Amino acid sequence: MFAAPMRRLLITAALLCSTLSGLAGCKGACRELSEKLCDCSTNSVEKELCLQRAAQEESRVEPTEEDEAVCEQLVESCNCREVETEAGKRACGLSR
Repeated sequence: MFAAPMRRLLITAALLCSTLSGLAGCKGACRELSEKLCDCSTNSVEKELCLQRAAQEESRVEPTEEDEAVCEQLVESCNCREVETEAGKRACGLSR
């Protein structure tokens, strides 16, 4: 009885996600920023642990619209080459 409506809901969600993926993806900007910082890890084990922590934090604390707007700007400027410098930390939102 619920199979058809549930299937329609899943298909609609998948289509919406794929439509929006060109804009911001299905992940929030703060999650993208977290994953980008995890990419800076020195090895695959640290990266995997970092990604797990990011997922746990996302389920624990939901970012506000303001947080997402800030993260969206930071995703553009953050990069692993400079993250250890003061300017790089500011660009990634790791310092004030």
